[in-house]
Amino acid sequence: MNNNDLALMLKGRTPLIALETYDELKALELLAKLRRGNFGSAWKWSITEGLAPLGFGVELKNPEDYCEPEAVLRHIRKEQGAQLFVLCDIHPFLDEPKIVRFLKDLALHARDKKQKFVLLSHSLDIPPELRRLSAKASISLPGKDEILAIVREEARRWQEKNRGLKIKTDTATLDKLVANLLGLAHQDVRSLAYGAIADDGAITESDLPGLTKAKFALMDMEGVLHFEYSTKHLSDVAGFDNLKAWLASREAAMAGFGEESHLDPLKGLLLFGVQGGGKSLAAKAIAGMWSLPLLRLDMAALFNKYIGETEKNLREALKLADLMSPCVLWVDEIEKGLAQDQENATGKRILGTLLTWMAERKTKVFLVATSNDISQLPPELMRKGRFDEIFFVDLPDAETRVAIFDIHLRKRGLENLQFDRQRLVDLSEGFTGAEIEQAVVSAMYSAAAEANEVSEEGLAMALQQTQPLSVLHAERVQGLRDWAADRSVKA
Repeated sequence: MNNNDLALMLKGRTPLIALETYDELKALELLAKLRRGNFGSAWKWSITEGLAPLGFGVELKNPEDYCEPEAVLRHIRKEQGAQLFVLCDIHPFLDEPKIVRFLKDLALHARDKKQKFVLLSHSLDIPPELRRLSAKASISLPGKDEILAIVREEARRWQEKNRGLKIKTDTATLDKLVANLLGLAHQDVRSLAYGAIADDGAITESDLPGLTKAKFALMDMEGVLHFEYSTKHLSDVAGFDNLKAWLASREAAMAGFGEESHLDPLKGLLLFGVQGGGKSLAAKAIAGMWSLPLLRLDMAALFNKYIGETEKNLREALKLADLMSPCVLWVDEIEKGLAQDQENATGKRILGTLLTWMAERKTKVFLVATSNDISQLPPELMRKGRFDEIFFVDLPDAETRVAIFDIHLRKRGLENLQFDRQRLVDLSEGFTGAEIEQAVVSAMYSAAAEANEVSEEGLAMALQQTQPLSVLHAERVQGLRDWAADRSVKA
């Protein structure tokens, strides 16, 4: 909702406006401006300060007499004439029958008195008695131009405190800072912008990761949506040649180039395949390659026993991802939340919510969904156009297995270890990347227990003692490979 919508609501016939925002000062400033020409006077109330004029006006003799909600509502009931009343943080009292009835009485007579009531809080759950007498509103978040103006104001403030020292930055970094601050309220933009400047008197690339983490923390969705602090680079991922080429060809589009072209916005990818094949690592590498924040959606954490709460959790998580744009949204093991189950009404509603968001979103949120069992996914999600591409993560071939050994030996300081590559490749036939890594780990533990260095023999023994998933669940893995043969692109 933009601020013009709020202005129209103040002029409209709905007596109660539920205004949700964390930026109370900005909301009060806006309401004070919008009330001019519409109301003879305007008042703000809080439980700590009582009733006071909103903007210019004659103060009451004893405003503290009206700190309690019932006292102020009794006072308002006696008032006449076109007036605007803004009740700040009244939400804790909206479960008290007497307060609810007072508000309903005021709302029922508001039209005759030409009065309007704004309930202002970070979150408002309007009681059923008041829902048909109210409308929900929000204030506009600052756009790029306004954010840039705020950043410059904070820069001047820092300079004044530091005897006119110049702030070091460049246009490209400043543009990235502004983009990272999109989706935040005015006061949060000020706080984070000043913090980025104040630590070293400069705005540099090194400020951006910390700023992104702070932005996510302000959104307060821990438990459902997780900020992944550790992303990877494609050099950490062995194989995946087709996926790497696909990502490279679209990197410029995701970075923001060609915004005025006729290219369709990127939607995302579905990665499916055997467990331990590297799907999660690939999701992290996509974010790392494009230098974007990575958000992981925990499907299991979405579910709530109360009807409607699960879908609400998903909507809030997707809304947050939109606010964090540009970013990568990783939905791990998506089948756990969307498995086909004719009796699962919640799963159907989650699917509907997700599909609507996928079809209608305008933000640069690149969706990476990973799945171990694609047969459990509903056909509505799989149809052409939902994702830009569907990639199958197969068991690594011989060349890829060599690269996997190299990566995990190098990570553990064993890159100088001499070994017969062909022998280890033969022994690891049918192994996933995760199983090869665990063999390396096992060989290191065994060597440490015997106070020896890791050897080729130790690696060979660890491999021989491992039964890979492709053997334990041979039919299932082969069935997955057969299904993928003509339905997807090999990663």
